[in-house]
Amino acid sequence: MRAARAGLALAAALALALALGAWRRRRRRPVREVLFFPSLPSCTEALLAEAAEPGAAALPCPCPLPRGDCSFSRLLRCLLSARRSLEICLFAFSSPQLGRAVRLLHRRGVRVRVVTDAQYMGLRGSQIGLLRHAGIQVRHDQESGFMHHKFAIVDRRMLITGSLNWTTQAIQNNRENVLVVEDAEYVKPFLDEFEKIWEEYNPSNYRFF
Repeated sequence: MRAARAGLALAAALALALALGAWRRRRRRPVREVLFFPSLPSCTEALLAEAAEPGAAALPCPCPLPRGDCSFSRLLRCLLSARRSLEICLFAFSSPQLGRAVRLLHRRGVRVRVVTDAQYMGLRGSQIGLLRHAGIQVRHDQESGFMHHKFAIVDRRMLITGSLNWTTQAIQNNRENVLVVEDAEYVKPFLDEFEKIWEEYNPSNYRFF
C-alpha cells in the first residue's frame, strides 16, 4: 500500500514538473531587440491593414516595394502590439505610416498620449495635427529649449527608445538606432519621466504674455 502511494506521489510530482516545464517553454520571452537605420524599403500595408481589421484577409498591395522584414517593419510591429496604452514622447513626428499606426491604435481603443516639441509640430508634414484631429491627446512644451526626447512606451511594459525621430528622412536615410526592451527596471524611469513632462505641459499651467 505504501509503495503504491509512493508511486502515485512520484508520478504526480513528475507530471507537475513536466507541466511546469511546458508552461515555462510556452511563456513569451521578454522582447530584447536592437534596430538600426536606415531601413531597407518595404511595404507595410499588410501590417497596417491587420491593425485596422484584425483577422481580415489581407488585400494585395499594388506598390512595388518588397514585403520582407526590416527594421522599420519590426518597429511598426512593436508599436501595433499595443492593447491598452501608448505613451509617445518625440521631438519630430512626420512619418505617415507611423502616424497612421497611432491613429489606428486610438480607434481600436488604446489610450494614446503624445508629448512633442512646440517648434517642430507646426512644420509642414508633421503628423501632430492629424493626431489631434483624430481625438488623440497631445501636449507640447512652452520652453526655449527643445523637447528632444525620442521614446515610446507600449502597454506600460515595452520601451522603444533611441536616436530615431519618427520621420521618413530618419527612417530611410539616417544612421540611427532603436532599442526595444521589456524590462520594468528600464521602463519605469521612462514612465516616470513621461508623467512628469505630461503634467508640466498641462495647458492649465501655460503662461501667456
